[in-house]
Amino acid sequence: MEDEEETTGYLIPDKVYDVLKWVGLIALPASAVCVQTIGTAAGWTGTDLTVTILTALGTLVGALIGASAIKARRTTQE
Repeated sequence: MEDEEETTGYLIPDKVYDVLKWVGLIALPASAVCVQTIGTAAGWTGTDLTVTILTALGTLVGALIGASAIKARRTTQE
């Protein structure tokens, strides 16, 4: 695993990066919109809290993969 990090420069392995990127950029935002739409239409309590949590998780994942991408860019420039 250390060798993989040294060759790619990423903080996380490529497969994990790809999964996190999909989750952070597609799955969590789409889930938040879905919950907001259905929850509001159905009158569910806790809809806003759930959407806030999903959005926060999406932001966290985006920040983590962004930090990994920045590290990789710096490593390849050196």
